[in-house]
Amino acid sequence: MYLEIVSPEATLFAGEVTSVTVPGINGEFQMLQNHAPILSLLQEGNVKIKGDIKIDEDFQGKFSKGADGETVLSITSGTIEMKDNKVIVLAD
Repeated sequence: MYLEIVSPEATLFAGEVTSVTVPGINGEFQMLQNHAPILSLLQEGNVKIKGDIKIDEDFQGKFSKGADGETVLSITSGTIEMKDNKVIVLAD
């Protein structure tokens, strides 16, 4: 599936991933290929991305590596939309 993470400053990441886990307002949830369409608010926490991730060097400082080898981005709030195997995260 295709993931795009957009902040007020720039598009932090865009590319193919195998899974995305986000901090929803009712708890953390994960999306995989062919997930049902969803629109949700996000709260403070970590966006966890699995797959062969290549982060632009301008934004590498915003990401870290998690315990399970995933790529992690800390956010304070945001929204997420998943539709037709495309995930868009609007993050603060």
